[in-house]
Amino acid sequence: MTTSDTTAPGTAVLRWPDQPALGGWYTQDEIDAVMQALTDSTDWRTGFRAKTREIAFEDAFAVHAAAPFAIAYNGAGTAMDQVLACLGLRPGDEVISGALNFVGPHLSVLRAGGRLLLAEPSPGGFNLAPDHVAHLLTGRTRAILVTHMNGQVADLRALLDLVERHPHPEHGPARIIVDAARAVGAETEIGPVGRVGWASVFSFQSKKGMTTLGEGGMVTTFDEDLAVRLRRLRSFGKSRLLGSNYKLSKLQAAVGLVQLRRLQEMNDRRIHLAEQRTEHLRTLDIPGMVLPPSIGRAHTHYLYNLLLPENWGAAGRNEVRRLLAARHGVGSLPGERPTPLGHELIARATTGQHLPVAGRTADRALHPCLHPLMSEMENEEITEAIGDAVRTVAATRS
Repeated sequence: MTTSDTTAPGTAVLRWPDQPALGGWYTQDEIDAVMQALTDSTDWRTGFRAKTREIAFEDAFAVHAAAPFAIAYNGAGTAMDQVLACLGLRPGDEVISGALNFVGPHLSVLRAGGRLLLAEPSPGGFNLAPDHVAHLLTGRTRAILVTHMNGQVADLRALLDLVERHPHPEHGPARIIVDAARAVGAETEIGPVGRVGWASVFSFQSKKGMTTLGEGGMVTTFDEDLAVRLRRLRSFGKSRLLGSNYKLSKLQAAVGLVQLRRLQEMNDRRIHLAEQRTEHLRTLDIPGMVLPPSIGRAHTHYLYNLLLPENWGAAGRNEVRRLLAARHGVGSLPGERPTPLGHELIARATTGQHLPVAGRTADRALHPCLHPLMSEMENEEITEAIGDAVRTVAATRS
């Protein structure tokens, strides 16, 4: 990857951005696929009708996810909206989800009319804690919306066991809905992400592990009725449902097929660099710092997850970010905050829900720039920069 200079807010010029604008990378194959689709579409008898390439992309993705049905959408947000709408929530129906998340999935819950209950993350991690979910389950629970945060797979088996033991009195076990936006190509102990749960929603937005010209999404499911309903909803309801136009374009489907073929290569490179970085950072021996686990394809490292010592708080984390940028030109992101802090409607809907673990985790989370096209030398330089910044802040707090 050629690094371009970007200005860090109020401070330094970054050699590596806070987060790369493109998650994977494109080759001549993607360009050729787009040009072929574009050329084919200039025939007035053909046009841009996407159906043939869309079906090919869906079929290939279904095989990849080991699921019988895959339904392409123009984005993960609209796909999640429609999945939640298919639950048919009634007033008082509850959906449990992890507090540390992007706001999008939680807005989908509210749009569908559900009562959103937020769960704490597991200690030392970012994914929702099954133990806390167990305390939140009630006779009104209709779904658990679980996110594989930053590419690390959540404990789906524990959640499946929970919903089987606590079924809804009318609808049976709560549905497991998976937000797999940041985990395309990851694997769980039960199979590929996309195989487990009532529905899994993937994103192909520009920053994700594979992309379809900036936007796009996919839903996988074993439920044929849900698949049929989602296909109708994305195309104005097909004369039966109150749908709209949520379809993927022909050019997006064409490039998606190529990106899917190359996904393992892109993920393997990202995993290699992350694990190489982690191995070096182990030598820092900073008490209380938590490194991302090295668990193969169960963690695709959409972001490189660091948890700094809890007693440093947000001030310590922010000082590490400042030093990374000012001394080394390394960009980084802070942790995803609990969603009520990121959207006033979620805040209003979850008033009175106290999430101390999520708040502390967000304060200590740091995500230094990572991209699969970084060279070994670049990755080593960034790793040494992290070590320098962390040691500097640790020295001031000893």
